[in-house]
Amino acid sequence: MGPFFKNGFVVGCAHTREAVLIDPGDEVADLLAFAERQTLAIRYILLTHAHVDHVTGVGPAKRVLGVPVYLHHDDLFLYERVVQQGATFGLRVDPPPPVDEFYSPGQVISFGDFDARPHHTPGHCPGGVCLQVGRKGEAGQDLFVGDTLFAGSIGRTDLPGGDYATLIGSIRTVLFAFGDDARVHPGHGPSTTIGQERRTNPFLNTE
Repeated sequence: MGPFFKNGFVVGCAHTREAVLIDPGDEVADLLAFAERQTLAIRYILLTHAHVDHVTGVGPAKRVLGVPVYLHHDDLFLYERVVQQGATFGLRVDPPPPVDEFYSPGQVISFGDFDARPHHTPGHCPGGVCLQVGRKGEAGQDLFVGDTLFAGSIGRTDLPGGDYATLIGSIRTVLFAFGDDARVHPGHGPSTTIGQERRTNPFLNTE
């Protein structure tokens, strides 16, 4: 959905019907409608970072769901300036609700038979995280990476708090460690895999 054409996600457990909502933006009504059609009970709103396109749906989602909002503390300054972020794009944006909990190292956020594990991946912004999702007791192979890594590209680093060297370091040390088979679900564009990006991404290919 324009103007940002950003990906938001509902990730649910087929057995228990519990779910999480990741990065609700302007497409929030579609995400909530999908959850309702699938009879999914969303337990948490999980944010990969706090750029305006990834959080415009937090308020509407919070009003409907009444569930906790999670964010990395290092992006709080961006979250608190969402109205100003929107204004730079000529958009009117409502202030988001307060953050309920900040991610902590080693944290596990459980929903149904699955766990979501946040991993700090700064560079696109200071508080960027990758959400590693998988079944309990298994190494999650689905990575919701926000704007850290894209199919064939990487996140921009010219916004407040961005740093190119830090971003490349996050990709190489955090994301690459999940292995080539890990599936990458970015904040924009199609999904990919770690192996595909390691081999062919022009920003990362050193072979």
